[in-house]
Amino acid sequence: MSSQLFYEDVKVGSDIPPLTKHPTKRQLVKWAVASGDLNELHYDKDYATNLGFPDVILHGRLKAAFLGQLMTEWIGDKGKLKRLACNYRGNDMPGEDIVCKGKITKKYVQGEEHIVECEIWTEDKKGNKTTPGTTVVVLPSKL
Repeated sequence: MSSQLFYEDVKVGSDIPPLTKHPTKRQLVKWAVASGDLNELHYDKDYATNLGFPDVILHGRLKAAFLGQLMTEWIGDKGKLKRLACNYRGNDMPGEDIVCKGKITKKYVQGEEHIVECEIWTEDKKGNKTTPGTTVVVLPSKL
């Protein structure tokens, strides 16, 4: 378990430690069943190639879940993920690592909450941002 992150520990412009994921075709099948997204594009290579893709592609919501993991692991047990939004701008393939990254864009106190806003995204092996987004978290304060 990582140590707890506090509001006073973060600075605007700082990077969030990256999280590398190693998605597999097996994971896509499990995610399809668990999420109810049974579109063949995510598990049937023939179907995907007939649509012009080189292989099956990751579910967008799976990539959003990876970004959620990035944030919840970073903020620690006493932090709170208040909002996460993302857009699906590129296709990622199983068997290729995806790196989840983020940067702190704003921090402020609102009432009793110590709020941190971040830009987040996934990157493919070429460094393209395939799933850009934003998030808002609440961190505990040392004060």
